[in-house]
Amino acid sequence: MTTQASRLPPDQTSKLSCEYLTEHVRFVFGPHPFAVSMSEDQVASLLPEYLAMSQAFPYLLAGSQRELIFDAIRLNRDIARDIELTSVVANFICWDETGGHGRILKGGKAALPDILSTESFHSNLLRKDASQLLGKAILPNYSARTARYLHSLYAGLSSNDALVRCAHMVAFELHAAEMIQSLWISLACTFKARPDDLEYFSGHVGGEDPAEKYHGEMTGRLTGELVQPNRRDRFLHEFQRAYGLSVQWCRDLLVPAPRRGDDHPEILHHGRCHCGSIKFHVSAPREISAVRCNCSICQMSGFVHLLVSADKLHIECGEEFLTTYQFNKNIARHTFCRLCGVKPFYRPRSNPSGFSINIRCLDRKTMERIRITEFDGEHWEQAFASMHQDPQTCFEDQGVSSDGTRNDR
Repeated sequence: MTTQASRLPPDQTSKLSCEYLTEHVRFVFGPHPFAVSMSEDQVASLLPEYLAMSQAFPYLLAGSQRELIFDAIRLNRDIARDIELTSVVANFICWDETGGHGRILKGGKAALPDILSTESFHSNLLRKDASQLLGKAILPNYSARTARYLHSLYAGLSSNDALVRCAHMVAFELHAAEMIQSLWISLACTFKARPDDLEYFSGHVGGEDPAEKYHGEMTGRLTGELVQPNRRDRFLHEFQRAYGLSVQWCRDLLVPAPRRGDDHPEILHHGRCHCGSIKFHVSAPREISAVRCNCSICQMSGFVHLLVSADKLHIECGEEFLTTYQFNKNIARHTFCRLCGVKPFYRPRSNPSGFSINIRCLDRKTMERIRITEFDGEHWEQAFASMHQDPQTCFEDQGVSSDGTRNDR
């Protein structure tokens, strides 16, 4: 498949400077979604979700380092240089987003105690600007679409793959510069406000020495350290995908949010094999409906099934550690980690284009409730007859027939 990136002049793909990457995404995505005329109602709907993102971002970035250090602890190994590089950038951005950098620039080391005045958090500056424009106080709105975006952002920022981690950091910072600049202009136009009166926006992209310029250069320099020439195409692909994630969220904010009803909005659930070599996330509701089967392979492996379409599963790292086991009809593809032997997901015969996820491999913190249905896979045909189900919708594909032979279902 031909991508936008592949249509760029070949000699330019080796230049991964901040300027080149910015021009690249402008070529691919066009003007930023916020560079439009907005109504006051649109702004009133958009800003609480934008505030949620601004509030959550430094916490996500700080937390993204957690698994990296615990991997080193578990495997008793030194911290790799790629982790040092992304961590030092992440730590500075967290420090800046929570107002520390600005305080020290103005008051020197004597201003350190003042960091406890959290009104200088960037999210609180935004809250102040938004309240000034709308004439009322606002609260962050962690809607389903914003929660999905933040979970996806965290998955990229915390990836064990240095290239993916770097791509998401650089993409977020370069997108932030475009997003803040575009929204600043649109807000000032909609509310006939003086741009310099909006402290959050002028502090990021205004004045003679805007901070976002340095954020972009700092994160862009990561590419020179982490992206080798033979990996530039893959980096561009990951960078473009990460940038598109933020652009799509901004587009979504301009459309009225769906009304809450009996629907079950999906979030990202993160999972891993036992040794952590394979990490993945899957889109599914907070309330998980799963199936426990008593067929031979499920009983031996302890697999509890969550069936999803292929687009719901994303392997963050470790695909090279997957090994496949097949038997009988050789349709189901049972995938295991070849290091620890755990089976986190596989392609079932009943749905070979999708995946069955082992909920035992998912992080329980994102699951509000798990509802498990028992399925008698040992007596496959009778179980289907009693349940009046279509075999194609079943979570499980393995069974043992009444004569004791194993069937690849």
